[in-house]
Amino acid sequence: MSSPYLKHILPFVLIIRPQQWVKNLFVFLPMFFGGMMTDGDCWQSAAWTFISFSLMASAVYCFNDVRDAEADRIHPSKRKRQVAAGNLSPMQALALMVILVLMSLAIATQLLPRRWMMVGAVMAGYFVLNIAYSVGLKRIAIVDVMIIAIGFVMRVVAGGLACGIPLSPWIVVMTFLLTLFLAFAKRRDDVVIRLDTGVITRRSTLSYTLPFLNQVLGLLAAVTLVGYILYTLSPEVVMRVGSPYVYITSIWVLAGMLRYMQTVIADNHGGNPERDLLRDPFLMTCVAGWLTTFAILLYA
Repeated sequence: MSSPYLKHILPFVLIIRPQQWVKNLFVFLPMFFGGMMTDGDCWQSAAWTFISFSLMASAVYCFNDVRDAEADRIHPSKRKRQVAAGNLSPMQALALMVILVLMSLAIATQLLPRRWMMVGAVMAGYFVLNIAYSVGLKRIAIVDVMIIAIGFVMRVVAGGLACGIPLSPWIVVMTFLLTLFLAFAKRRDDVVIRLDTGVITRRSTLSYTLPFLNQVLGLLAAVTLVGYILYTLSPEVVMRVGSPYVYITSIWVLAGMLRYMQTVIADNHGGNPERDLLRDPFLMTCVAGWLTTFAILLYA
């Protein structure tokens, strides 16, 4: 592949942010907790849903980059985004958005007819919700982060529908609480940038202060942890997992949340949870340990 060709194709790859697709691994959670990891058909359905949701999320990124281009140009890191940097025109980004939406829905049709319609409805709702977020809802403090958390719940719902796995209230609540915690951590990073540089990256951050966000993060961390412990002690969960020792996994959750709180509040990092996870051996160990412990309890 020649260098000039790479130069022209690279902006289209960067704007869809494939590194962000790790968020869409949430579609596999119902399969994991439902004890269906050894089911080949479920794996196939979840994989198609993952690809489809990733393309739909990338379509949203294209719209966001066009909508936020002016604000991104004054952001210390977001100014490198393709529309803000002038590597792609708004029309090119919007055309790519349309192509991605159509590809997403086309790939979703690989699921069973009834499941494809339900999963497609969830993804269409995700797209509409995020367009509304980008157009105006992101300017409303608290509402902005709740929409982000709802987006992750929709990923879990799509994964459950794709595999035909009924979702328990626990997985919905825990997903919402955890992602709400991470979203507030990102808002704290925006406030830190505003205080350090005077740059207002998001209008909603004008309604946030560091003391408020520190308290919110502490509250959400506590509620999430208590909720998770109650989940592990639930008779329904103990019966479904087939082990009374589910509570052992709480150790990994506690260690991971404390470490991330340290990263966000003590080190003032929180703007990119995916990057922080991949660069922090402690956090990676907590996630790997939690997954391994849960997998042993579920499948051993």
